[in-house]
Amino acid sequence: MTTILITGGARSGKSKRAETRTRAFPGQPVYIATAEALDGEMEERIARHRARRGSDWIEREVPLDLVPALLATDGGGARLVDCLTLWLSNLMHAERDWEHEVNALAGALPRLKSPAVLVTNEVGLGIVPDNALARSFRDAAGIMNQIIADVADEVEFVVAGLPMKLK
Repeated sequence: MTTILITGGARSGKSKRAETRTRAFPGQPVYIATAEALDGEMEERIARHRARRGSDWIEREVPLDLVPALLATDGGGARLVDCLTLWLSNLMHAERDWEHEVNALAGALPRLKSPAVLVTNEVGLGIVPDNALARSFRDAAGIMNQIIADVADEVEFVVAGLPMKLK
């Protein structure tokens, strides 16, 4: 089993890099989407991602229950989770215990048979947010990224479409 974490800023090329890494494994790739199309802009983003990927992916829409989705799709092709940051946002919005969920994910990843490529955003490189909710989310994302990076076999940071191997 291989776990790859790909991080970077907004529009850095993370998803495209993750798609390439996922396709490099044998078998039909599985795309686990954590985004929900709650408005027109998000519908457009999702459509662009689908068009770029093509139709050969198995798709699962999983805004909250990520660990069960990874377990249910284990044993086949590599899974691409795009993205952990939206998953975290969904968990916080649903008032679920995000720390418990992140730790459950970290515990499950090393036990998976099929590779998992996980995309996340690096949100801690900018200015300190001006409100408590944004600061709480930024801090939670940083903690989540550290926990998942610790159990990942590989970690890449993507800047301007260029990957840098961190681990």
